[in-house]
Amino acid sequence: MASAEALARSRRTVPVRRRRGVTWARGYTGLAVMTAAFLLPFAIMVATSFKSPQEVFQFPPRLLPERYVLDNYGEATSVMPFWRYLGNTLTLCAVTVLGSVLSCPLVAYSLAKLQWRGRGVVFFLVVATMMLPPQVTLIPVYLVWNKLGLAGTYLPLVLPSFLGTPFFIFLLRQFLVNLPDELLEAARIDGASEWGIYWRLVLPLTRPALITVAVFQFVWTWTDFLSPLIYLNDTSQFTLSVGLYNFFSEHGVAWGPLMAACVMFAAPALVIFVLGQRYFVDGIATSGLK
Repeated sequence: MASAEALARSRRTVPVRRRRGVTWARGYTGLAVMTAAFLLPFAIMVATSFKSPQEVFQFPPRLLPERYVLDNYGEATSVMPFWRYLGNTLTLCAVTVLGSVLSCPLVAYSLAKLQWRGRGVVFFLVVATMMLPPQVTLIPVYLVWNKLGLAGTYLPLVLPSFLGTPFFIFLLRQFLVNLPDELLEAARIDGASEWGIYWRLVLPLTRPALITVAVFQFVWTWTDFLSPLIYLNDTSQFTLSVGLYNFFSEHGVAWGPLMAACVMFAAPALVIFVLGQRYFVDGIATSGLK
């Protein structure tokens, strides 16, 4: 009797395992297809950066070049002042990351852990500003900076990060809400001030979320094209994203050097994301956004 029940149970278990295996196979196949779809344009860009002009327009097209042309990378740095633009971009990224890391945690901490009248209204206004597309406020904001005489400088690009970014404030606030209040109360009982609690206790615990903010801000500033194009007038102040337009002319586009410049442009952002991926995932997963 027992053997018959065990046989029946094993027969029921086999289809269940089989269905689970089929589900996992479908899931991994779908992920593989999506990954290939996202990686294919990047692979084409890298391969084109090593192709000669004849191979770029070869038909039928080939993914890998027959002869690797390394001169495209040298030409990419000579067509435009690449190193100057790189320095400008890195400077903007460093300053905006510093501004976001300094300002956003302060606002998020006050909205999450400090009790004061109107806190909910302020948080609602912060979240409401996220619903406004930047294209709506583009002209009024430019008119304000121009009226202040700051158009044509880097201040319109870096100063807003020191005033707080709504998305980062929301992300950090959601992270801080999950911190136990008992931990902060214990620090207050021990005589710690609010600034001491924030600096010595809250900031170390929010390191994953802070790294997430830093990665986001770096990538946004690194890839920003519209703001530098609008506010910067002197070509010596241009960033890499704006400098890539030097490869477009009325006589055509130098696709090989352009793709080489794009590879060098994308590499730092990719490295930053890979280095901060573990903290990036932890910060998102523990910030109430999963």
